[in-house]
Amino acid sequence: MRHRKRSRRLVTKWEHRISLMRNQVTDLLRHGRITTTLAKAKELRRVADRMITLAKRGDLASRRRALAFIRDKAVVRKLFTELREKYMDRPGGYTRIVKIGPRRGDAAMMAIVELVEDKLQHKRSKKKIEREKAIEKEIREALKKEEAKSAEGSKAEAAPSEEQPSQAEASPQAEDTSSGEVSTEDQSPTSSGPEDSRQSGSSS
Repeated sequence: MRHRKRSRRLVTKWEHRISLMRNQVTDLLRHGRITTTLAKAKELRRVADRMITLAKRGDLASRRRALAFIRDKAVVRKLFTELREKYMDRPGGYTRIVKIGPRRGDAAMMAIVELVEDKLQHKRSKKKIEREKAIEKEIREALKKEEAKSAEGSKAEAAPSEEQPSQAEASPQAEDTSSGEVSTEDQSPTSSGPEDSRQSGSSS
């Protein structure tokens, strides 16, 4: 009985199965796409995703574990340089399986296993979009209010500056009137001086 056996029994011997997975993973990482049966493709996807996860870690222990399974050093070098940079921002799903129909002869379902090259794009939810629009609207209203306050402050500052010249223009007239009053008061004693002298002469 095969209790708790998750893997598919592709061949009779365990050694044969391991060598099969090694060869397929190596070819997949080297060429980016291979054609095989659907059962082998599903098993291959598990192993290939595990190898890319080791490459994303990038430490020495992960490199040694990858070299223990993949015997080609050039493929491991490509895995830890090119593929690591490509899938660093992707949390999973590095491979894609595409069914191509039954094989002629034994009618086994065939499939293409390929590395995903499309960039991951997340769709934003409607709630997030509405929230962003509401925040933008609040920011615009706050900016409008600040601009209105600044405009009112500039008008208030400009109004006293316009009133000051009028007061300055009115001050010379006040000075002229005050000077005229002073001149009349100053002239009255002088004019009274000769009359007083004449009266003093006549009395004498």
